[in-house]
Amino acid sequence: MDRRSLLRHTGLAGVLVAATAPAVHAQPALRWRLASSFPKSLDTIFGGAETFAHRVKQLSGGRFDVSVHAAGELMPAFGVVDGVQNGTVEAAHTAPYYFFGKDETFAIGGAIPFGLNSRQMTAWTFQGNGLSLMREFYAKYNIVHFPCGNTGAQMGGWMRKEIRSVADLKGLKFRIGGFAGRVIERMGGVPQNIPGGEIYQALEKGTIDAAEWIGPYDDQKLGFNKVAPFYYYPGWWEGGLQLDLYIHQKAWDSLSAELKAIVESASAYAHIEMQAKYDVKNPHALKQLVAAGAKLRPFPNDVMAEAFKQSMALYQELSARNENWRKVYADYSRFRADQNLWFRFAESTYERFMQAQKL
Repeated sequence: MDRRSLLRHTGLAGVLVAATAPAVHAQPALRWRLASSFPKSLDTIFGGAETFAHRVKQLSGGRFDVSVHAAGELMPAFGVVDGVQNGTVEAAHTAPYYFFGKDETFAIGGAIPFGLNSRQMTAWTFQGNGLSLMREFYAKYNIVHFPCGNTGAQMGGWMRKEIRSVADLKGLKFRIGGFAGRVIERMGGVPQNIPGGEIYQALEKGTIDAAEWIGPYDDQKLGFNKVAPFYYYPGWWEGGLQLDLYIHQKAWDSLSAELKAIVESASAYAHIEMQAKYDVKNPHALKQLVAAGAKLRPFPNDVMAEAFKQSMALYQELSARNENWRKVYADYSRFRADQNLWFRFAESTYERFMQAQKL
């Protein structure tokens, strides 16, 4: 069986194995530009695009070169969907929920409050209907997408003042990524959608009162603990943020079957590697943050309960007025119910026991 046939028939598991193939050096015959929504300083989330590009070059024997550009180099962090849609760049790497203002359905492709965790999201995408449903939606924007990373469950962010109840959210200027701001707004907060590279300055100057980003490793690199002492958990709006690789439809159509298989392989590898990085780096970073004075706090029960109530109400409203949302969310919510049933008996019970042990 030749290499092209092998890549076409091996599926996800096969392309991941193929990602370890030795490199062959050659002059690039095809060059793409990829615009990231993230700064270079974040080796984890920005690094997902770099991993993808490296694997593409390796698997193509150097014939396919993808240059990765940080937010602001080719276009603003939140301009990448327009860039891919219009063909200004061939590809982008981003968090889908940044673009909920175009259509709330974008958020489902990344993370929504009280949504799927990272494993469940991967299952819905690759073995459920997630990939086909989101591709049908993205086609309206001339985009073909591939999952390309997941952060895992995130922290709830940094607060300048302690949050003791829902009442403390009233008027709180909170930098919160994308769609979750809709829920914060319903709870009395004032959401701010600010790119990662601009959050520290806004928090330091008091332009905002609180900010969430991802988790300990990235938060430590961005220095949030220096300007806001209270560190809350969990990030109920991001049980597992999935990052996407967006590709312009015509650019994708122009690829050979072999190069399409290489793109699929490289994105799948980057998808797995990103969460592995976060799971390795976050524990040590959290210890360092606490040792430096960060004050860990769980969100109060009434905050969690009200957030859940408002999230479910919002989803009902969107299902009534947004046909795209209704179609995707109906399948997503059914999948979530089944997953929660399964995780409750085996996964969660095991985890609760293990977390109570002194290891």
